[in-house]
Amino acid sequence: MSRSRHSSPARLIGSLSLLALLVVACGEREPTVAEAAASLQTHVLRLLKERGALNVRITDPGGKNISCGEGKAKRTFAATGEDADPRLDPGSANDALVGALGRAADHKYHLADPMERPYRLANKVTRTFLVLDSVTGRYVVRGETECLSRS
Repeated sequence: MSRSRHSSPARLIGSLSLLALLVVACGEREPTVAEAAASLQTHVLRLLKERGALNVRITDPGGKNISCGEGKAKRTFAATGEDADPRLDPGSANDALVGALGRAADHKYHLADPMERPYRLANKVTRTFLVLDSVTGRYVVRGETECLSRS
């Protein structure tokens, strides 16, 4: 029986499995605090834009390293914006933000505890957290990075 020029399915599956193991073993590099802070700022502002928030105002511009020890630091960022309906209750506003988050962020955020208020969401890829703590008629979004390397 002659050998075909095409790889056998077993060989292909074996090669793909090896590749997957290498990717998992190597993992992605941890972002620096500055990289995570840039992602955080982008996600907060995109989230408010996705909800159509009016009069968006940055309440914490971040940009400063907050020491965590061991040469690591974290950063914060926060912004608010008004909903078109000034009577929108805080629970509905936060739920709307959670619904819009998939369209605003490159990676998935997950609720740390669905029963906890305010909502605290974590993103394992960007190493950031968002806190959704809206008040009547106004979206309130704040966040922080994990403690990460400064460089």
